[in-house]
Amino acid sequence: MRIGVDVGGTNTDAVVIEDGRLIAWHKSPTTEDVTEGIVTAVAEVLKASGRGADHVSAVMIGTTHFINALTENRRLLKVAVVRLALPATGVLPPMTGWPEGLRTRLGNHVYLAHGGYNFDGREIAPLDIDELSTIAADIRAQGIRSLAISSVFSPVNSDMEQRAAALFRTECPELFVSLSSDVGRIGLLERENATILNAALRDIAATVVRSLRRALDQLGIQAPFFVTQNDGTLMNAEYAEEHPILTFASGPTNSMRGAAFLSGVRDAVIVDIGGTTTDVGILVDGYPREAPAEVQVAGVRTSFRMPDVISIGLGGGSLVRSTDDGCVRIGPESVGYRLVEEALTFGGSTLTATDVAVAAGYELGDPCAVAALAPALVESCLLEVRRMIGEAVDRVKISSAPTAVILVGGGAILATDDIEGASSVTRPDGWAVANAIGAAIAHVGSEVDRVFSLEGTSRSAILQLARGDAVRRAVAAGAAADSVEIVDVEEIALSYLPGNATRVRVKAVGDLPS
Repeated sequence: MRIGVDVGGTNTDAVVIEDGRLIAWHKSPTTEDVTEGIVTAVAEVLKASGRGADHVSAVMIGTTHFINALTENRRLLKVAVVRLALPATGVLPPMTGWPEGLRTRLGNHVYLAHGGYNFDGREIAPLDIDELSTIAADIRAQGIRSLAISSVFSPVNSDMEQRAAALFRTECPELFVSLSSDVGRIGLLERENATILNAALRDIAATVVRSLRRALDQLGIQAPFFVTQNDGTLMNAEYAEEHPILTFASGPTNSMRGAAFLSGVRDAVIVDIGGTTTDVGILVDGYPREAPAEVQVAGVRTSFRMPDVISIGLGGGSLVRSTDDGCVRIGPESVGYRLVEEALTFGGSTLTATDVAVAAGYELGDPCAVAALAPALVESCLLEVRRMIGEAVDRVKISSAPTAVILVGGGAILATDDIEGASSVTRPDGWAVANAIGAAIAHVGSEVDRVFSLEGTSRSAILQLARGDAVRRAVAAGAAADSVEIVDVEEIALSYLPGNATRVRVKAVGDLPS
């Protein structure tokens, strides 16, 4: 059996899935020490399932550790950035356009070195080993612990990044090394930015993975554990230590995958209402629609796999306030994981959206605590919730036609069944823990994004090469080799480049080893 865990800003959810069925689930407030909350949730869901730790075959965790560390500018490493590109790209050095505070926090240690490739694999300049050795000596002298290496068109040919990494690991043995060819897509600056952020998180990634292992050991769970990625797939714990940035949007993605599993619907708008925010996205053939190539993370332009999701400040813990014009405002402020302490229905003194839902008839907490709320206020709040969700649904839809909407998340009690623009509204069984279910059912996945020249070779040979690379990456992330399959192939002709260039993206997924 599998255990799925999802850590949200308000609640930590855990589920037990066996033979494709939901056996047990548990929802508890997220603790300030997130790892402690995971231990509690897993212990409780095991108790509810009536099964022992020896029955667990794998644990899948979606965690907010890494995105929280970045947004809070906390526990980030100083990073040395080495770009292999000279004599090209000197006009726009690494970390161009970054927020000043974040760039300062990471140390702004930037090194430009010779190297890099053209789109067709031809060298811009050869790698200069002596130049890199001088940089390595300076990194040692500065006491820097993490390194990000980027090279022009490294997704086409990663050889220079690999050779440079080998040199730095030899001359600076304690250094964390992140390569842009492992992290981002085509596009030097965005890929490089993602690699720098990944490097800044390497220390906390190692700490988190170790603490999660210890937590599972305390529970007597000896099964391997995996971390959910942004695209709804998994990576093993070792891979997660090296690529923490790939986990940033795993929460909404897990909810969307869980909604597909629970409802049996593969194409719909998913509205995931949590305790702090509501995430709205499109489900396409059972997987979240991906965002465009450029994604903003903590004010930094990046390019890696992310779901196309709109987030609004609406959740069960959202504060409810009256405005000067007699209307109501819900959120974006929230009591977060303190909901069970501060909401009226739980004995607190703060009016939240959950209190409104209870006053409207939902059975939770102490209904007597909200009996004095004016019916007009409750009605106004429900209308405002309907308006907020309807606008978000309209923004993600790909046409004006009514679309099936699936409601999930613990805050789904706030929504009514008459969402504007919806052809139908469904709350499938298990809706409150769809996020943890999405983690539990996930496959291991990988993606390849490369530019090829069709001169001197055939299209079929290029596709075979890209497919093989995607399969190898999926196996490296933890998939059983004989289970990996290609689920998506995209070809884009790049007419602005010479040599009959084409961009190929391939996505592969596979099952966990049995």
